[in-house]
Amino acid sequence: MKQRRVAILIPAWNEGTVIGEVITSTLATTGIETHDMIVVDDGSTDNTADVAEAAGVTVIRHILNSGGAGGPTTTGLAYAKAEGYQYVVTMDADGQHAPADVKKLIDAITEDKYDLIIGSRLIDSTGMLWYRVIGNKGLSFITKVLFGIGVTDSQSGLRALNRKALEQINLKSTGYEFCSEMLWRAKQQNLRVEEIPAQAIYTDYSIAKGQSNWNGFNIVKNLVKRKMLELIDA
Repeated sequence: MKQRRVAILIPAWNEGTVIGEVITSTLATTGIETHDMIVVDDGSTDNTADVAEAAGVTVIRHILNSGGAGGPTTTGLAYAKAEGYQYVVTMDADGQHAPADVKKLIDAITEDKYDLIIGSRLIDSTGMLWYRVIGNKGLSFITKVLFGIGVTDSQSGLRALNRKALEQINLKSTGYEFCSEMLWRAKQQNLRVEEIPAQAIYTDYSIAKGQSNWNGFNIVKNLVKRKMLELIDA
């Protein structure tokens, strides 16, 4: 198998108006080669995939929407593993993550001190919307109660994995609960997990695209369901 060093993975759904700038600014800041950026288009009904392809990055298309970021993230991680990447950084497509923070995660994961690194918006929540702070702290608390994992920002889409994590974390969730499940699987495999501070950038666009209270409820429901099913199967 050929070995590639670092990939940036962006799951995307109907982000055609912003993803071009996200791609351009992130490539410029990180110095990553264009083909090492992977956009997984999750059944978009707009021109998301076309914009990404025009930018020259690797594009994987889901014909149908999977119902959350877990599906395209799992697809992208599987592709990166098959292509021999040693490190993968995941980020959101809506411009919420600063390219400088993506670069910071690349630098941190390639030091090989940790297997999974979370870019936490809650180590310093300055600039984060107050209701997002409350919601994310609540979901992080539930993640700790269910799985015994104490992190400040369990729902951050900005995270970095090394090859060991790529090979040992097998996600089953297709919805937004995959963020907590990834931490759970990391704990099951005794992987080294760390958090570093990351900025949350909010625009009218990203706020409108953000998770609703209903999504938060579904995350909790699906996490409890997943936990119960595995207890039954144990």
